[in-house]
Amino acid sequence: MRFAKMHGLGNDFVLINGFREKLPEDISSFAIEVCDRHLGIGADGLIVLTPPLGKQASARYLIYNPDGSEAGMCGNGLRCAALFAKHDGIVAEDEFNFEILTGLVRPQIINERLGIVRVDMSKPRLTPDDIPAKFNGSRVVGAPLLVLARMYYVTLVSMGNPHCVIFVDDVENFPVEKIGPQIEMHPSFPAKTNVEFIQLMGNDRLRMRVWERACGETLACGSGACAATVAAVLNGYIRNHAEVVLRHGSLDVEWAEDGHVYMTGPAAFVAEGEYLR
Repeated sequence: MRFAKMHGLGNDFVLINGFREKLPEDISSFAIEVCDRHLGIGADGLIVLTPPLGKQASARYLIYNPDGSEAGMCGNGLRCAALFAKHDGIVAEDEFNFEILTGLVRPQIINERLGIVRVDMSKPRLTPDDIPAKFNGSRVVGAPLLVLARMYYVTLVSMGNPHCVIFVDDVENFPVEKIGPQIEMHPSFPAKTNVEFIQLMGNDRLRMRVWERACGETLACGSGACAATVAAVLNGYIRNHAEVVLRHGSLDVEWAEDGHVYMTGPAAFVAEGEYLR
């Protein structure tokens, strides 16, 4: 099976062209196998592009976590998938639609040589039922959440997947590996949640670390950067735009007047090859 290995700011993926390759019946088990960093290729997720179910999209975008669960949405993965689709001849144009679990997203390849891709991530969903989360009210902004005998103040956003955003004073020294899994598995989140830890840097800059559900801490998370920007707007920290700083670079995120969130950032090829199984 032919594959490509790609990353978006260190968030790495194995990509398969499902238009061409014969896929295994159990893709979840295949994802576990492929994402294993010792016995497989190694990745934060498996992305498979297949023919779309409807006529509005160029391809169907499927993404699986290393534990085999389906993620539904991943901003860094979308940028990688857009470049991969162009590179593999699935699309000829620079702007097109992908089908995801929750609808359509629209990536635009800004600079193919440099790997710069802009993605219309659609509108954020803010009601507890849409996250999903067991909180009262129409929005959850700065709400208290008790974790390990300490109170954290959380803002919840769905970007097609659930996000719990927490603003902290010193994100580099924050115990993400301790608190992240506690919040991911908290009973307030019936489908688990991604957790973003955000430090305000001034001048509309946010420094982020992220604990991804079913993955652990990853080097970057595109949908998390979008959720963090929306959360910063809702809390009155920024207006509508942020540079989200990650370990290996930055993402540019705008919550625009049309209500959509637009994310721009890099994606890169690492390797191509044949997976033997």
